Amino acid sequence: MARTREPQYERCLEVSEQAGRTRLGLMSNQVWHDDPRRLTFVLARYKFVSKMLSGMHRVLEVGCADAFATRIVRQEVGSVTAVDFDPVFIADVQARDDPRWPIDARVHDMLAGPVAGPFDAAYAVDVLEHIDADREDTFLGNVVASLGPHGVLIVGIPSLESQVHASPPSRAGHVNCKTGPALRATVARFFHNVFLFSMNDEVVHTGFAPMAHYLFAIGCGPRSLPAGDSR
Repeated sequence: MARTREPQYERCLEVSEQAGRTRLGLMSNQVWHDDPRRLTFVLARYKFVSKMLSGMHRVLEVGCADAFATRIVRQEVGSVTAVDFDPVFIADVQARDDPRWPIDARVHDMLAGPVAGPFDAAYAVDVLEHIDADREDTFLGNVVASLGPHGVLIVGIPSLESQVHASPPSRAGHVNCKTGPALRATVARFFHNVFLFSMNDEVVHTGFAPMAHYLFAIGCGPRSLPAGDSR
């Protein structure tokens, strides 16, 4: 096999020969095919989540899809359990399992009940907007029921204001996009403290929420639910 002209790049060939070439996940492959720059936005969202949860031991990802970017979070935390209600995506995640970056991928519908924990933190990136508003309390209540008493939740969704600019594939299934204040109020029903961030392209900031294309809400200090109540 041909060798690189600069020796520091021999590592590229070593990884290719020893571990093979990494393939994109099912969804990330479609994004790379149809709208390559969108993949940079997805990776940036997971980078933000990874830094917010850095050092935590047990983390739950809700609605992981192909979990291609989940490795970014796994790099910063002790373990990640990634769940999705679609067996097609979970099978894809498991087929690409890498022992260097283990992810416990499971089929689970968060509307049906919590995931056995407790987890130190949970996150849902590009999920809540797909949940009907009349079922969001059930969804979030089951996430909270999966957390420990000091658990943290990060929710990331496209802003309501952004939808007039979104492509048809991006809008597909979006039944519950929110403004910044609405997202804060939603998460505040389940957490004592909520921190709202705006995002435009790859940049996360604390700027004017109505001008954001994407929103993050971080809930800290779960509110106590009545016994047996997961909303």
